[in-house]
Amino acid sequence: QVQLVESGGGSVQAGGSLRLSCAASGDIGTSYFMAWFRQTPGKEREGLAAIYSGGRKPYTADSVKDRFTISQDAGKSTLYLQMNNLKPEDTAMYYCAAGGPSRWAVLNPKNYNYWGQGTQVTVSS
Repeated sequence: QVQLVESGGGSVQAGGSLRLSCAASGDIGTSYFMAWFRQTPGKEREGLAAIYSGGRKPYTADSVKDRFTISQDAGKSTLYLQMNNLKPEDTAMYYCAAGGPSRWAVLNPKNYNYWGQGTQVTVSS
């Protein structure tokens, strides 16, 4: 049973930083992506960044690549998302995901089988 548990969300003022963590447990497999997504009410889930178990260069969405950095601990059991210079439009529920690879693009939610419960990030102006 794969479990993903996010933490680190909260409220911050614009320009501030947060680091999200995702603790993974269970057997995800030997070849997979782990990724961060976010979603606001009424909108589709947006892929932010992903990292491959095989250690290739991370994928980061153009919309956040200058401010967000994905990383993983050496044991690959914890995924991080460092978010700097946060803006009010970054306010969303942030989700950790694991799965793939598949025919879907890396930052397409359809690539992922496992999801955490989410952690809320609120950025005030």
